[in-house]
Amino acid sequence: MNALGKILKSRIDNEGPLSLHDYMQIALTHPEYGYYSAQDPFGKTGDFITAPEISQMFGELIGLWAVDVWAKLGAPKKFNLVELGPGNGTLMADALHSAKLAPEFIDAMQLHLVETSTRLKTKQAEKLKKFDAHWHDEMPDLRDAALILIANEFFDALPIHQYMYKSGDWYERLVSCKDNRFDYALSSKPTPVNAEVELVKDGDIFETCPEADNLVGKISNILARAGGAALIIDYGAMTGQIGDSFQAMRRHGFSDPLTAPGEADLTAHVKFGHFVKIAKTANIRIDGPTTQGRFLERLGIEARCHLLVRNASKAQRRKLMADLRRLTSAEEMGTLFKTLALSHNMLAPPEGFGN
Repeated sequence: MNALGKILKSRIDNEGPLSLHDYMQIALTHPEYGYYSAQDPFGKTGDFITAPEISQMFGELIGLWAVDVWAKLGAPKKFNLVELGPGNGTLMADALHSAKLAPEFIDAMQLHLVETSTRLKTKQAEKLKKFDAHWHDEMPDLRDAALILIANEFFDALPIHQYMYKSGDWYERLVSCKDNRFDYALSSKPTPVNAEVELVKDGDIFETCPEADNLVGKISNILARAGGAALIIDYGAMTGQIGDSFQAMRRHGFSDPLTAPGEADLTAHVKFGHFVKIAKTANIRIDGPTTQGRFLERLGIEARCHLLVRNASKAQRRKLMADLRRLTSAEEMGTLFKTLALSHNMLAPPEGFGN
């Protein structure tokens, strides 16, 4: 059992089984042994590759999307550009590289990055050293100017609660420890759960993510007051909340999420349909969800790829075409990943979601 496992075991021995939410939160964010503190998750040498690390085209198109939003807000002299979970800083660096085509956009931008990992903040600062960035441990309540927000593969890493249906009731799924091994258990008493579904059977799993719900509500309320747009890109279903999506990624493959806590990335599918319901309460515009592949195609990724191919070597051309397929193909990231835009007070809808 590793060091973080021993810490979790001690807490379970003293307090009883942990909620899956607490287990996931500690495994990811413990200041010394948590995944984002101790591991280097991104890239070929890490545990997974995100879209910005696959190709510069992804971040460049997001940058142009943000410039278009800014223009449709009336090109304000000041606005807040926020990224949630910037990773290595690659997406924002590529986005601002393409956004330089509109110098007024750069001049008006107030850059905010929401990041809890000290190690990742250092990487982000290096890639974005030409810009005056401000870091926050949580989403700031920015209502002083219009908001343009990007969240790519952020919500999937927020901790979830799980509930299992059994004999007519829902019981919270917990993490116990026996013989130095972590395993699942159920709460002794049922929990009132609004699963928003009528047909369930014994063994069905219902997932909730309070942090995600609260954050989508906060972003929606900021947009309703200050105007702007938020772009959420992540993997998950367009509708529904039933099913066990809790998983671990290690060295580009799936692993047991209850083995070696802090050494693998723990995630759960994003419930886009639930986000839509939350955003509707703020009376803002909702576009999507649509698939990542369709979104990128609407933004012109194929044209951008062919432009880059013109001056590329044979090897570079092969990589560019492979990257395009990986980002847009239904067999790879194209349909698993979804995009959702929330907006308010724009002169026209955000790009990427039309027919």
